Amino acid sequence: MILYGISTCDTSKKALKELTAAGHAVTFRDIRANPLSPAEIDRLVTEFGDRLINKTSTTWRGFSDFLKASDPEAQIAAQPTVMKRPVIEGEGGAMTLGWDAAAQARWMP
Repeated sequence: MILYGISTCDTSKKALKELTAAGHAVTFRDIRANPLSPAEIDRLVTEFGDRLINKTSTTWRGFSDFLKASDPEAQIAAQPTVMKRPVIEGEGGAMTLGWDAAAQARWMP
């Protein structure tokens, strides 16, 4: 299992802690320290579309009008922290976005 997030994100830390406590072997991928490749960004955008962009974040609000109008791939490539977190990828490539009740139901026993 891979958890994509940033080390300072409380939601990513909470998900990591709970998944580990539940017995999952989780690899944490800090997308700020180790940015996503264009192919990885494309795969995530294909899975989640515009929902992948956190439009309530200070990062997104700080974007220029041009970047706000750009596609999600360009936004994440320009500033990885605009991505909603965490993205959790399990065995077989199944993915969830965020750490809400649906994600917890999917990954927790």
